Parts: sequence; structure tokens; C-alpha cells
Amino acid sequence: MNLVPSPGLFATPPALIAEATVQLGMPQLCLGGLSETWLLKELGHRHWMALAAMAGRAVPDFRDADGAPVYAAFSALSVEDADFASLRENDRLTIRSETCRLSRTQCASRHDLACRGRAVGSVHLVSAFVRRAPGGGNHTVARVALDGFPAPPVMGAGRRESALAARAASFRAGRGAPDARFGSGLSSEPEAVLEIDPCPAQDFNGAGFLYFTSFLAFIDRAEWQFDGRRAPLATTRAREVYFHGNIDPGERVVVRRLKGERQPGELFHHCRLERAGDGARLADAFTRRAL
Repeated sequence: MNLVPSPGLFATPPALIAEATVQLGMPQLCLGGLSETWLLKELGHRHWMALAAMAGRAVPDFRDADGAPVYAAFSALSVEDADFASLRENDRLTIRSETCRLSRTQCASRHDLACRGRAVGSVHLVSAFVRRAPGGGNHTVARVALDGFPAPPVMGAGRRESALAARAASFRAGRGAPDARFGSGLSSEPEAVLEIDPCPAQDFNGAGFLYFTSFLAFIDRAEWQFDGRRAPLATTRAREVYFHGNIDPGERVVVRRLKGERQPGELFHHCRLERAGDGARLADAFTRRAL
């Protein structure tokens, strides 16, 4: 992946730009076109590698002052203007990625997708550097600042904020849904509930965390449980997910659909993921799907 400094979308300081083309085959596709799971895994890896390049490292092996491993945990993601259903085997998907530091602990990346010169979506990721407390498992991660990166932007000095990071912060502060892209209104009472027992061999990453793409896979399984027979080939047009916590292997996840709404040709829902044992909130996901 060739990374080039550029003023880019994020302005101060310079962002890192990368562009690559992937020929689509079975690993990259699903029944409805481009696999969202594959795409997010690929973009998550590109985000992680870009952080290494930003710090002048050949590989992303980050550690704190005590030598403990530090990871970039995703705190929010958005998928916008997606047309994944139009992509087929042997299509060539162009991915243009741009990564920038937001603060001492947060970084963001944007990935614009195109096929045959036509835009087919964009994905925005926001991550925070985290470490586990000794012996605390995945319940006790804390943010950490790392040295060796370009200085974070200074407020008032031409800084361009991440709109996704701002929406995630607003939601966590109790100020409602991201915007009208995901239907009207919110509900605090679950319409439907599904409990999932994550599989360590499939749903956790090499760092021992429940992988961020597994959160979305659980939401899709819940959608299939609740609406699948009426919408067997629903495909994502837009999605926004705010991550709040994680689980340890052996713990279960509860998916609560707090709102579901159908409009002509579209399905909207807000799902909340919780740790089954103590009810701790793990993520909130807002989804708009084409039928």
C-alpha cells in the first residue's frame, strides 16, 4: 500500500493517501453483491497499516511506556451512498483511502469506493488507541496517547473536524440519533430481541477482542431473524455504528431492535447490542437497507 502525504479531506495536519484496486471474487462477494463484512475487514486493515506508516513504522506494533500492547479500537463507523448490489464477480473495485490524526488518542480514515469510474459508496472509520488493564480482560480497556505521530491538529488552526466522531460523541452524550437518513424517531422499548453466543474461532480477532465486523454480522443475523422472509436480499445503503464496549470469549451478546421502519423499497432499523451478563451497552447501530 503506497501512502503519500497530502492536504486531503482532513486538512491540518497532512493526511496519508493510498489507492488500490481489488479484483472481486468469491471472498469479496456475498449473495447480494459486495460483501460488507469483507469490505470492512479490508478497510480496517488498511486503517491499521496507515497508522503504522503515519508513525514511520514498517508494521503496526504499538506499545505503551510499560511495553503493554496498544491497539486501535474502532469507536465509530459509517457507510454512505452504498451501491454494493451492483458489484459482481471480476469487477475491479478501486479503494481510495485517506487517514488523519484527530487528537492525541483518535485517528480517522475515509475510504471512497468506485468501479468502472462510478462511485459505489464511502466508508468512514474512527479509532482510538486503547490498552487493557492488567488482568482486566476486555471490560477494562482505556484510551492511551502514543508518541511518534504527527502532532494532532490545534483547535482554531484550520482544523477540519470528523463529522462522524462528532455525531458519535453527541449520541453518547444522550442527544439522539445521527440524522434523518435512518428513519424518523427513536424508541427505548425493544421490538424484538435475539441472543447470540459468539464463537471464539469466528468472531474474535487476533488481539482477543470481539472484532468490529462481528458486531455488524450479529445485526445482520438479527435482521434475518426479524425481517428475513420479507426482505431476503436486503442490501446496505447506509449504516452508522457507535461502539461502546467489548466482551470476553464465552460471554453472550443480546441484540435488541429498538426501532424498525419500512418505507417503499427500504428498511430502516436501530439495533442495540448489549453484554448478556450485565446489560452493558456494546454498540448502537443505525441501518438503512434497500429491498
